[in-house]
Amino acid sequence: MNKKTLKDLDFKNKKVLVRFDFNVPLDNGKITDDTRINAAIETIKYLQQQDAKIIMLSHLGRVKNEDDRVKNTLAPVAKRLGEILKQQVVFINETRGKELETAINALQPKQLLLIENTRFEDLNGNKESGNDQELGKYWAHLGEVFVNDAFGTAHRAHASNVGIAANIKQSCVGLLIEKELTMLNKITMQPEHPFVAVIGGAKVSDKIDVIKQLLIKADKVLIGGGMAYTFMKALGFEIGDSLLEKDKIDTAKEIMNFGKGKLILPVDFVMAKEFKDIKGEITKDQNIKIGFEGMDIGPKTLKLFQDSLIDAKTVFWNGPVGVFEMSHFAKGTESICKTIASLKNAFTLIGGGDSAAAAVKFGYESKFSHISTGGGASLEYLEGKKLPGIEAIENK
Repeated sequence: MNKKTLKDLDFKNKKVLVRFDFNVPLDNGKITDDTRINAAIETIKYLQQQDAKIIMLSHLGRVKNEDDRVKNTLAPVAKRLGEILKQQVVFINETRGKELETAINALQPKQLLLIENTRFEDLNGNKESGNDQELGKYWAHLGEVFVNDAFGTAHRAHASNVGIAANIKQSCVGLLIEKELTMLNKITMQPEHPFVAVIGGAKVSDKIDVIKQLLIKADKVLIGGGMAYTFMKALGFEIGDSLLEKDKIDTAKEIMNFGKGKLILPVDFVMAKEFKDIKGEITKDQNIKIGFEGMDIGPKTLKLFQDSLIDAKTVFWNGPVGVFEMSHFAKGTESICKTIASLKNAFTLIGGGDSAAAAVKFGYESKFSHISTGGGASLEYLEGKKLPGIEAIENK
């Protein structure tokens, strides 16, 4: 870690701006999963021990119109945070202005204030998402030190991460980002071998670069999920009505040539006549009948994948291998999840997103070495890309 961390700065009696990722799922104003709020607690408690005055920023959802303002307020987050910490969290339903400034200036050490959803500024010409210079400067002037602990948005240059960091004297990463980078480095730097990656999800296009990087570093890369059908098509198999990215067939061929001997593709599937939670049919081989679509990996593929994982010392998993939200097509993903979770003496990392949701759904989340809080950010980091939200932070 060449970036400054919490241990490198003095926070006593200082107004500390902290960018968290409180982008939690809401259902009619009720938080349905508070994992991201809990992920911030360690950094908050550390800053409180240092007598900091804590000013928190986060986005929530996308804000395109006035209805989104009502739907995506951070008020429920302030309430939940207060419950977890058993203390009041001052919530200001503004992103700038006199009321906000007055409340910040009244803060005492250890007290907490949450600013309204940073993306409310997007209604005014995408100022947050577009990293508007004036907005970054304004937010920066509200505090004396900046801590970025939002790994989920570290791959985006926004006013609330890059903008603040560029306009403040002192900055560092929080405990969550520090942990994320330490864990991801176990894969990017010197992974213990055998190193096996399991890549699923819908589209090849989203994961071309990460698959290529993994084919360089890993011993085996197993491909499942919706993206597998583009590879099948590239090999000349019949895929019925399965998901296909026609414009990525040549890319799939290129990846297969690049990964000869390392890339492992499905040998059978569970197919169904429509995209519904109905009883499926197992294919005889890699071909899917016309009028059917692939919904999950088949039993032979599952065995092949499990055999590939059995002696792994490092495992990276990103993306389900089937439509795990439907009970009839959850077996592949659940079994892969269980297999990875039961590996002894292996470092196992889930790269956020749907695979993290699957691990939680099937009850294995505590059995993994690490589950990343940022799907997109973790993939870009593994691709070897610089993450703007982290690059903007002061070096040690």
